[in-house]
Parts: sequence; structure tokens; C-alpha cells
Amino acid sequence: MTEAAGRAPDRILVNGRIFTLDPAKPWVEALAVSGGRIVATGSTGVIESMAGAGTDRIDLGGRMAMPGFVDVHNHVLMGGTAELFERRFPGSASVEEICAEVRAAAETLEPGQWIFGSQWGADRIAELNTVEALKKLDEASLGHPVLLRDETAHNRWVNSEALRLCGLTDDSEDPAEGALGRDPRNGKLTGILIESAAGIAERVANQYFTSAMAEAAVAQAVRSLNSYGITAFQDAASVLSILEALRAVEDKGQLTAWAVTSLPLIEPSFMFGVSGEALLARRDEFVSAKVRPNFTKIFLDGVPGARTAAFHEPYVDDPAFERGHRGHTLVTFPELVRYIDLSEKMGMGLKIHCTGDASVSQMLDAVEAVRHFNGPPTVLHHIAHASYVRPEDIPRFAKLGVVADLCPMIWFPTTFLDGHRQVMGKERADRFWPNRDFLDAGTLVAGGSDWPVSPFPAPFSGIEGLVTRENPVGAFPGEKLWAEQAITLEEAIAIYTINSARAAGLGEETGSLVPGKSADLIVLDQNLFEIPENRISHTKVLTTYFEGQPVFQR
Repeated sequence: MTEAAGRAPDRILVNGRIFTLDPAKPWVEALAVSGGRIVATGSTGVIESMAGAGTDRIDLGGRMAMPGFVDVHNHVLMGGTAELFERRFPGSASVEEICAEVRAAAETLEPGQWIFGSQWGADRIAELNTVEALKKLDEASLGHPVLLRDETAHNRWVNSEALRLCGLTDDSEDPAEGALGRDPRNGKLTGILIESAAGIAERVANQYFTSAMAEAAVAQAVRSLNSYGITAFQDAASVLSILEALRAVEDKGQLTAWAVTSLPLIEPSFMFGVSGEALLARRDEFVSAKVRPNFTKIFLDGVPGARTAAFHEPYVDDPAFERGHRGHTLVTFPELVRYIDLSEKMGMGLKIHCTGDASVSQMLDAVEAVRHFNGPPTVLHHIAHASYVRPEDIPRFAKLGVVADLCPMIWFPTTFLDGHRQVMGKERADRFWPNRDFLDAGTLVAGGSDWPVSPFPAPFSGIEGLVTRENPVGAFPGEKLWAEQAITLEEAIAIYTINSARAAGLGEETGSLVPGKSADLIVLDQNLFEIPENRISHTKVLTTYFEGQPVFQR
């Protein structure tokens, strides 16, 4: 018997096809677990010889198993909130379909209660930005205030009652770094709220969101993540309320995943809670067995569909914007250098939101400046949504030790992309997510969901999109997005497991099935390597194990 001190393992999984992500043993038949850790991998015969009378024996029956997924970019509070407290509709939903969802909610609520919903399509801003659309929303809401989030999570559509509660009128001025949607024919408010304007409504509505609701939302989010095979995640913008909810969930034994958090250095325009220096001062309070507050966070620009992402080249001309509008970054270069330096001095990586190629360039320039002073990197910084990148900037990621945080899972045609095509032109918009180029340049590429921006935190859909560059749910049939950027299945799995674990600082803990690591693994209903590529997204997780214990079973 090879187990430590001659003790038999707690559990063995045998007779499987286990893809380990261990270069020394990429495929094994079985593994053994004790105390939540993998203690051995190998053939069924060898692992069974270790078993004792009290060992739990799981026969995989030839099924594929692999490491649990590491979602390097999601929003657990928002994801759980969407599942528990919002009406959900697809990005393709029409005005009439959205209003039908609102009416269905209005008919069940007490007077005065808010109606929340998501996610209207990023390509529908012009359609919703009319007084006629607002009138339809008002009629459907039956007097309730309504707040509907778009699929980027940066913009909102609210009704007239919500505008009233927010103190917004046709005479109101646009807030800094945001805009109030106005009908281009008459200048009247339409309920569209862009970027920081969305925060006005979120701040008012947030008064009705309690700490008990936040805890329930995070607990629900963790259950959902486990059901998709996710055993570790990085929350991408962790204000104080999220840290408190994670601690409460862990205290109740419900945090069945490793949690890395990203503390905002500047309060996000559409999220509220203690941020910046006050939050950093309390960071140590939230370090625990499973929670690691090891990153900071900044939003450097907005989103392309709303023309708030920062680009080197201008957007398509639009009368609402000055000619040559390129968007702009939200933080100056000197400020960004200081934020990177502050993060490094605290031993924290910076996760920075960059959706335009100019914001990507600015972040890389700032990291390069810090490298001159601080020397080689001791932490990893993430460029989140490294989706539009100038070719000359791609090699700089690996050179500077910057992670490409690829998310959301839209490496294929979507309504998201249609929104970009409207404001950027098709040729530019379609050069979206240069994943093959990143890998060829030696970049550490990590995979996330950006859930609930992506409606579901479904890694198999993301993996299929990475491999095929086609929409995995059958939308946009026959269309590929920049097909030259497709990658292999093995590369895609690595992005979602060991690469993301390393990026999040969990590489010694999880991400591959190697003796000594946490026993975080999933059992699948089909072997990913034995099916057509366009069936990958249909894969179901049968069982998710975290620290050797089943935390989800289908």
C-alpha cells in the first residue's frame, strides 16, 4: 500500500478515462483520494490495490473524467441575483417579448415593488431609445418601477416610474462617463441609461436589496457553478457586500469552490459598496480557507456596442457623437501606473476591464512602465476581455507576463457581435478574440464566463466556440467568426482548467489531477475526444467533486 502512513484512501474512482492535464500522465484509469487530496493516479488495478474496507469505490464505467473547471471571470452576486430575483429573457428578445415578461411579473407583485430583468440585446439600443418603446414598457409595468439590464451588464432600460424615483427628467444633464438615452427626434428621455447613468437607477433600486438576499444569491451562484463543473472561480469585481456574502456562505459550509476575489480600486459605476482604500484596508478580514482576495480591479473603458470602449480607430459616424469618436479610457496613464504599482506592493494582481484596443495598449504600456521600476513581475495582471487587440500588442502579453482573460464566451457570432458591427463596421468588428495568435505568442490564456453577462456559466459552450468559432446553440447557422483563430480541444480544455488556475494563483491547488492537489474533478456523460466538435456544448456534468466530496450529482 502506497498511501501515506499505510492508511487506505477515503475514496477511489476506477475504470474511467481520466484526462488529468498532467503532462507526465495525461490519461489514467483511476485515482485515489484522502483528506480531500489526490494521493495517487494510475491503472485501475494499482488504485484498487490501495483500497481498504472503509474505502468508497466509484466505478466510472468507462466514462470520461477531468479536472473541475476554473472560471477566471464571473460575478457571483449578480449571477445568483439573476437566477433568484430577475425575469430572464434572451438577447434576441423583441420589445414586445420584453414587455410581456415585465407584465407577467407586474401581475404578481405587490404595488410599488421593483421589477428586475435581463438581458436585452446590445444590438437593440437604437430600437429601445424611442418614446414609443418607453410607452410600451410603461403600459406593461402596471405602475411598478422597472430596471432591465442589457447583455453587457453596463447599460439599463428603465420605465418612467423608475425615472421618476431616480429624479431624472427631460431637463436632466448626462452624468460624467455616462449618458441618458434621448429620442433623437425630440430629445425626450427614453429610459435608456448608458454606463454611469445606469448606476443612478441601480443605486436607487439597491436600497431594496438586503444582506440576506446577497447571501442567498451567492449561495445559489455556487450551486449553479458546481452544476456546470466549476470548482474554482474568480469574482471579477468584489465590493464589500460580495466579500461579506462569501464569508457568510463559507461559514455555513456552502462554499463548495475555491473563490478568488478582485477588489475594485474605484467604485464601479453600476455596482455599489465599499471600494478603494477602505476596502483594501479590510482585505485581511476576508482571507480564509477557501477565499483569497488576491486581486484588485479597474474598469478602464466601457463596451463597444455603446461606443464607450476606447479604440485607436474611430467608430462609424453617428449624429449623436462628434465625428471621429473613438471612446476614451476612464483612468489616466499616470493614475494607471500608480494603481499597478500599488497592487504589486500589496502582492496583488490587477484585473482590468479593457474592451477596446486602445485601452489594451494603455494597460500594456503602463505595465511596461512599472516593470522598469519594479523589475520582473511577482504577480500576474489580467487584461479582461482581451478581445480587440492590435497585432503589434499581442506579443507584449507574454513579454510582460500579462494574462489574456478571455471572456465572455462569445468566440462565435452573437447579438453581442451584431451590436459591434453596427458601430464599428463588420470588417473591424469581426477581428474579435485573437485566441490562436495569443497561444502562438506564448501568452497565458485563461477562460471565464463573465456570468451573468453570458446567460449561463457553461464552459462546454465556451470550449466548443474556441474550437469551432461557430455559435454552439445553432444561432447564425453556417457563420464562423474569424475562423483562423480556432484552437484545439486540448488547448481549450487547458484554458478552462490549469491555465485559469495558474492565472488566478491557484495553480498549486487545483486545475489538474496530480497527487497532492485538491481532488476537484468532474465526471462527464460523453468523452469530449470521441464526439464531433459541434456536440461539445451538449456535454453534461454527471458528478462534480470538490475536495473529494460530491457537491453536484445529476
